[in-house]
Parts: sequence; C-alpha cells; structure tokens
Amino acid sequence: MKQVARNLTDSEEGFLKGKRFLIRDRDPLFTKAFKEMLKDGGATPVPTAVAAPMMNAHAERFVRAIKYECLNKLILTNEAQLRYVLDVYLPYYHHERFHKELGRIIEPRAEYQAGSGTIVCVERLGGLLKSYHRRAG
Repeated sequence: MKQVARNLTDSEEGFLKGKRFLIRDRDPLFTKAFKEMLKDGGATPVPTAVAAPMMNAHAERFVRAIKYECLNKLILTNEAQLRYVLDVYLPYYHHERFHKELGRIIEPRAEYQAGSGTIVCVERLGGLLKSYHRRAG
C-alpha cells in the first residue's frame, strides 16, 4: 500500500497530483503509513462514515453497472484480462451507454452523428456490449 500511495501522489504522473482530498472507505488496507504518505503528497484522506455506502454513491453505482453488465458474464483468469476488459468497458460506459441521470443523452463520437446515415452496430467484448449509431455521412 505504501507503493500505491507513492504512485498516487507522484509529482509527475500521480492521480492525486494537485488534488487536496481523497475520499476513502474504512478498509483496513488504508494503514497509518498509507495515510501519512498521502498527506506528505498533499492530499488529505477523508474517511466515509461507518456503514454508509451511499456516501460514495457514484462509485457504488459504477461498480454495480460494470459487474452487472460485464464482469458477471465473463470468466477472467488474470489481471491482464481484467485490465483489458476495463479498457474496453470504460469508453463504452462514458460515450455509448445511456445514463438515466443525464436524461438518456449520450455524447456521440466524432465518427457518428445524428442524421440520415446508415445505422451501424458497434460491438465490444465479442458482442457482450452493443451500441447502435448512425454513421456520419
């Protein structure tokens, strides 16, 4: 976990570079040394309340979505496979999947536009994830 803290607060490429806070749950993996390294890197760890999963509702909803739509339907045997699936799922989640909170509006990619072009099916993960778009023409 110390190495994770170092990677998060790395001065060049760290995820927490320039961030003031890290909201975290109460997992025992977040040791005192981990918290001290975060503070030294400039990010104050803020724990969520005890037994309150809705304090991080966005993360909980994302985990539920990826498990239901993707991970529960696959048999993964190593970390490389999981990373590949996540690399494929994230663009789908952000750009092609309907989000109820956003009024079911999605931001189409540049190669797809509303109009009179032909409708194409974009398949990911062997057809597990599908989305339909009009090809820009």
